[in-house]
Amino acid sequence: MKRREIYSDLRCVPPVIVRIDGRNFKNALSRMGFEKPYDERFTSAIVDSIESFFKKSGLSPVFAYTFSDEISFFFRDNAFEGRIEKIDSIVPSFISSAFTMALNQEEPVSFDSRVISLHEEEIREYLVWRQDEAWRNCINSYAYYTLLSEGMDEKEAAFHLKRKKSSDMHELLFEKGINIAKVPAWQRRGIMILKKNSEIEGFNPHLNVKTTSTRTKVYIDRDIPLFSSEEGEIFLRKLLALNVNE
Repeated sequence: MKRREIYSDLRCVPPVIVRIDGRNFKNALSRMGFEKPYDERFTSAIVDSIESFFKKSGLSPVFAYTFSDEISFFFRDNAFEGRIEKIDSIVPSFISSAFTMALNQEEPVSFDSRVISLHEEEIREYLVWRQDEAWRNCINSYAYYTLLSEGMDEKEAAFHLKRKKSSDMHELLFEKGINIAKVPAWQRRGIMILKKNSEIEGFNPHLNVKTTSTRTKVYIDRDIPLFSSEEGEIFLRKLLALNVNE
């Protein structure tokens, strides 16, 4: 029977991105009563779940980038010897459990997963792509729910926005009194979760000397730059350099 496990030896070579997405979240989250288009309680639960993953999963992502219900973990190490079935099951199942616990909800939620192999030089290109999607998600969501709030039903709102460019939706929102450029940065650009080392001073009473130790902490950055900008390039270069020797 073992030979019937036809994908059990399918492996990837690091570095890899593991991207997970909420499955059928629109209906589930509507039943949970979240505000639209963004809800701080929902976002905090996503971030808390990622932080828990960093601390308790036993895996070592270099960073995680998230917006909406999407999370991209970047790994340099070869978790589970690169076995894709393991990676694609354990990462989303951990987040599904952690997210459900963070919200203290009785209704379970689930995430799906995919593994993206890439060279380290391609990480910025990947993140620019996902951050562009975060911006599209932001402006589309604000436009869609603004139309709903004015009396359109879901089909009418979707039809009204069909094939509209970002600039058109930007103008639509501006006419409704919403300056999309002024909404919180994390809604427009996403959130980065990373590890930072900090020095902790202590005292050794046996030797009667001061001591210094290094602690790794999980840091949440809700005000990240545009990855496509020069500032974003510097940000990512520093981020990757900080964790290169882990």
